[in-house]
Amino acid sequence: MKLSVVVHEAEEGGYWAEVPAIPGCATQGESFEELLINLYEAVEDCLSVDVGGAPASEESSVIEIAVS
Repeated sequence: MKLSVVVHEAEEGGYWAEVPAIPGCATQGESFEELLINLYEAVEDCLSVDVGGAPASEESSVIEIAVS
């Protein structure tokens, strides 16, 4: 899966980035390298969903999928 990321230079130094395809997914870093490390972690966290407590009925089912 490929995602577009918008990278900004922070006014106070460093960088911050947002992932438009995942609302609320953003991170920052003091260097570009730190930003990339934090970005991979942020995307992984934003895509992690706990479906264990989802209510199920005869009309619905819970499945797991892998995104790579």
